[in-house]
Amino acid sequence: MFIYKNFSPKNIWNFTGVHIIWLTVWATLVTCIYEYFHADWLRIPWTPISVIGTAVAFYIGFKNNSAYDRMWEARKIWGAIINSSRMWGTTVKGYVSNQFADKNYSEKELHDLHQGLLYRHVAWLYTLRSQLLIPTPWEHIRQGGHMRRTTEKRRNSYGIGLLGDEATRDNLRCFLKEEERVKVINFQNTATQLIDNQSQELKRLRGENLIDDFRHMELQKILNDFYTHQGKCERIKKFPLPRQYGSVSFIFVGIFIFLLPFGLAPTFHDLGHFGIWLTIPFTVLVGWVYIMMELVGDYSENPFEGLGNDIPMLSLCRTIEIDLREMLGETDLPPKVEAVNGVLM
Repeated sequence: MFIYKNFSPKNIWNFTGVHIIWLTVWATLVTCIYEYFHADWLRIPWTPISVIGTAVAFYIGFKNNSAYDRMWEARKIWGAIINSSRMWGTTVKGYVSNQFADKNYSEKELHDLHQGLLYRHVAWLYTLRSQLLIPTPWEHIRQGGHMRRTTEKRRNSYGIGLLGDEATRDNLRCFLKEEERVKVINFQNTATQLIDNQSQELKRLRGENLIDDFRHMELQKILNDFYTHQGKCERIKKFPLPRQYGSVSFIFVGIFIFLLPFGLAPTFHDLGHFGIWLTIPFTVLVGWVYIMMELVGDYSENPFEGLGNDIPMLSLCRTIEIDLREMLGETDLPPKVEAVNGVLM
């Protein structure tokens, strides 16, 4: 997530500089052909080009609205995960007690039980994040050639490469017992199995009367909420913005930019001898605006891609971890995740 209010000229150039270059080359080529070869047959009336531009703008607007909806829904889901996680922590501490137990557990034994349930939940958070960052076939990092290389650079400069992924790799070891870690790491969906382990632990606690039926059902309800949150995240991750919308708009923008200088050149030529050269900056400017609209939607439709537009899952996981560990009375806490290069991951 980009945290600065505005992008700097450097950031804009890094994001779209290559497009400005080829737009300038294309506009200059058409202008020179029109001026030096007197290619009046290249003249295209401005009316059909403006109609195409208007249609493309509406189409990109629809795509960008849909992309924003996906990103905002992802943020709302993670907001719900934060709320449910806090409910899990305080409910575990309040419900798992000696009130209904057959024997009197010591404070340390109860603390260990609370810690196990809360630590396993923290492991689930980081595991879910790690699973959501696995690339899908339609994401930029899975494309070939120039797009893949560019995405790898952006990941290192404005994505998950800024902080590395040590937190996710190490947290299963920190928050799970070795026996459980070795077992769950081999499952296809580790996050799902961690919640199942939580449910089995509640079943064991009910058998020992550390919770009664009502408290068992309430705690299980919160676990069901975690499954719901996880399923919503997986739906966004594994079902793309329909490609007929996501890819066709790029073709439409290309057609419009291809035709643009053919309509601008004769218009500016009528302004005088040097008016024709205004075709170049105005073609670049208009074309750049359309490309930016296309790219904003294109890089916003996948909120779990490991790039700067992502939901800051690592920061949110760390926030929940700190809250839960403070509930346990711990003081040796990890620092909050800070933004690097204006990006909060």
